[in-house]
Amino acid sequence: MPDPVNTRPYRSPRRRERAAATRAAVLRAAHELFTAAGYADTAVSEVAARARVSVDTVYASVGRKPQLLLAVHDMVLGSAGEPVPAEQRGYVRAIRAAPDARSKIEVYASALGRLLPTTAPLAEALRVAGLTDPECRRVWEDLDERRARHMRLFAADLRATGELRGDLSDDEVADLVWSMNAPSYFSALIRRGRTPEQYAALLVDVWTRTLLVRDEAGTTRRSGRLR
Repeated sequence: MPDPVNTRPYRSPRRRERAAATRAAVLRAAHELFTAAGYADTAVSEVAARARVSVDTVYASVGRKPQLLLAVHDMVLGSAGEPVPAEQRGYVRAIRAAPDARSKIEVYASALGRLLPTTAPLAEALRVAGLTDPECRRVWEDLDERRARHMRLFAADLRATGELRGDLSDDEVADLVWSMNAPSYFSALIRRGRTPEQYAALLVDVWTRTLLVRDEAGTTRRSGRLR
């Protein structure tokens, strides 16, 4: 009796390497064009031309224009050539490794001051495009809700230090952080003349004074000690 035919598709390592290189070229081209010209003024055909691939290859390797922008957004957040899951991003690991609540807040605020000058215009462009494009609106809403979920994880991480105010729920903590790390909030402050560094300092000031336990003299606690 003949052996059964193996119907599993053969996946060539070389083919996977070529596909990964093509995807990296597309993402690199999209990053350069979105950053230089903006989302609205960048056509997928221009991304394809810069990456030296066809438009169909852009769609196949990453997706349509909204997915392309989301991938670039997540590349920037991960400081990598590919979108990086939140838990693997360098600043997220640094937050979790920080020994106390204030340190976690300082690490996160510093990361926002560094990253939002690039990611905020991308997210805002996606929001504006979503006013007339349902696909863009869906991607933007998913991005906004994802940010809210991540802030609940951040609140839980702060809670584990024992330094959060007991009268605040994790959802209340997350909502405050979510409102102030919004691209629209950052962009509004920049328009008012604040620098990214001043924005980061404001976050540290507001979050530590609003969220953390304080003694009668108004001093925040750090790792069980008065600071």
